[in-house]
Amino acid sequence: MNELPRSRVFVSLGANLGDRLGALVAAREALATLPATNVVAASRIFETAPQDHEKQPSFLNQVLCLETGLRPHDLLAEGQRIEGEHGRRRGLRFGPRSLDIDILLFQDVEAEEPELMLPHPRMLRRAFVLVPLAEIWGCARGMPDLDVAAFAQAAARDQAVRLYDVPEA
Repeated sequence: MNELPRSRVFVSLGANLGDRLGALVAAREALATLPATNVVAASRIFETAPQDHEKQPSFLNQVLCLETGLRPHDLLAEGQRIEGEHGRRRGLRFGPRSLDIDILLFQDVEAEEPELMLPHPRMLRRAFVLVPLAEIWGCARGMPDLDVAAFAQAAARDQAVRLYDVPEA
């Protein structure tokens, strides 16, 4: 994998099958072990109702701010590898999943390709992304000039999002 100077990246984690909390914790740990990558900040974990296909279990969601030397496509490939290691099978779009890792924003990068769109094209319409993103937006560097808090408040008014009380380890 080719390395770039370290960039800030926001990624979202989600799971609604199996051990949802365990999947998010494992994903965060796996991302932190990628080459030239560390977790700068992690939002709290939120429980959210499914969207698009409502007849499925609730999701747990979290947003991470990473600093990485990986290129966007390399980070995407690593995220998909981690998803696969946690039982992710691609089927119904927006359907149930054991783990979902999405790149939301990548410092100073815009992309419009079939496999990678940056910024993430649906993030500003999704409270399950915006609410946790707003918690750690202070880590943003080289990101679009967005009022994430205002977007999060508007989305949260329309979509069910509640803080997930993470049990003590």
